[in-house]
Amino acid sequence: MLKTEKERIVEELAEQLSASETLIVADYRGLTNKQLEALRDVLLEHGARFRIVKNTLTRLAAERAGADALLVMLEGPTAIAFIESSGDPAAVAKALAATSKETNVLALRGGIFEGRTLSGDEVQQLATLPPLDVLRAQLVGAIVAPLTQLLGLVSAPLSDLHGLIDARIKQLEEQGEVAVPEIEAAPPETDETADADQPSGEAATEDAPPDSAAAESGDRDPSAEEFAEPVAEDPEDEEEE
Repeated sequence: MLKTEKERIVEELAEQLSASETLIVADYRGLTNKQLEALRDVLLEHGARFRIVKNTLTRLAAERAGADALLVMLEGPTAIAFIESSGDPAAVAKALAATSKETNVLALRGGIFEGRTLSGDEVQQLATLPPLDVLRAQLVGAIVAPLTQLLGLVSAPLSDLHGLIDARIKQLEEQGEVAVPEIEAAPPETDETADADQPSGEAATEDAPPDSAAAESGDRDPSAEEFAEPVAEDPEDEEEE
């Protein structure tokens, strides 16, 4: 291979490694060309490009792209499944694992999942996950279900809402989580209480105003007349006598 050709391959691999956040590395030793072509077609349907690379060139590309985690996986005949951003990593891992089980030849070495290094066993676990469409549906269902319940509660008739609240209060009371406040009854009114509320006779007498009838009458206190000073007679009246 010419030097310029090698440089082109290294540059191309470095670009792929930089652009691919998720990839799976496998040992394809023992697979026939027909099996490799069939595997390529299946992986392409799930958004992955299966490429056989030379370890010497791949190491140069990995060093250039800063993919140091890939270096330990480059031992023996190597093939890399580059998964696109729109691809399904679980489906790609499932297809590789199925081929490994059918042929007893293909071996999963590991991979990189969104920047995180995976071992061969972790790639096998990734293959057991549901397809991406199923995972998205499950995620949407988990988000929409509480919203649907809330919408049903809000749109329910007011009587139903009151019934739900009453049932919840009753349940909490049975569990002892709600304490019902006790209202103290007012003490019954007794004779002593009534006497305390009414003014006493003495106080009523003292506070009562003087009798106006007695004031208007002409009766005078004789003791007051007894001590009154005598009126002096006019001297002119004495002379006339």
